[in-house]
Amino acid sequence: MKAIVVTDEAAGTAGMTLAERPEPEATANDVLVEVHASGFTPGELTWPGTWTDRLGRDRTPSIPGHEVAGVVSALGYGTRGLSVGQRVFGLADWSRDGTLAEYVAIEARNLAPLPGDVDFTVGASLPISGLTAWQGLFVHGRFQAGQSVLVHGAAGGVGSMVTQLAKEAGAYVIGTGRAADRQTALDFGAQEFVDLGNDALEDVAGVDLVFDVIGGDIQKRSAGLVRAGGMLVTIAGPPEARPADGLTVDFVVEADRAQLGEVVQRIRDGRLRTNIGNVATLDDAVAAFNPTERIKGKTIIRVRS
Repeated sequence: MKAIVVTDEAAGTAGMTLAERPEPEATANDVLVEVHASGFTPGELTWPGTWTDRLGRDRTPSIPGHEVAGVVSALGYGTRGLSVGQRVFGLADWSRDGTLAEYVAIEARNLAPLPGDVDFTVGASLPISGLTAWQGLFVHGRFQAGQSVLVHGAAGGVGSMVTQLAKEAGAYVIGTGRAADRQTALDFGAQEFVDLGNDALEDVAGVDLVFDVIGGDIQKRSAGLVRAGGMLVTIAGPPEARPADGLTVDFVVEADRAQLGEVVQRIRDGRLRTNIGNVATLDDAVAAFNPTERIKGKTIIRVRS
């Protein structure tokens, strides 16, 4: 089968190549998915699981990509809950070959049914951003209606999902980002926007929840914006500063079938929309992940037309 592979961690996305790889097999509790569309997060090329297995052994050449939408083509021994021919989408394991390929073997529990009225490209754009937003707000952030939420990177893949879900749930949303992202963040539902290059972040104070996707200095400064009893939620690594009278949660997104169902239902009824910037073929994936100019939104690889 055709797949995108990586062998050199230092090369980043420039080290991606299109190659022929053996078709995977569905082992116990797995399904084999005929991939129709795949999502990819460039940051995964810095994650240990991309390069080594769970025992720390080198597993290159490895296939990146952890978001998938496709059709179940085979079931492993003991697999329940899904059937051959079913449309599915979900989140592949961090330390196994991923979804930038014509087929992927994935644990059945990591997948959810993809309704027939949701395009595969949309399905592939949802797992990481949708689940990260859902878990950060409602599981780790314990969000309640009426709270104020500061969303960093509100025009990005994760940030736009956080903005929409928080707004729908009854939040007052303050988005941040570059000056060029202002209108996009407002279009996704932010009621205010802070230009991190020109506005004073410290002018925002007393928010109930900060959702951080940036880390570094922005994360440290954000800790001081949280009201007593509030929370800083981050996906950018262990925080260097904590709210004086609040809580901090650093988390890694996990697959969850029920939460995927919640997200895709909101797509179907128009309460949520994706932030897709570019759709490319598998043959053009390497170029798509190494653009000559900044692409707004997520790049999705359409593996089958």
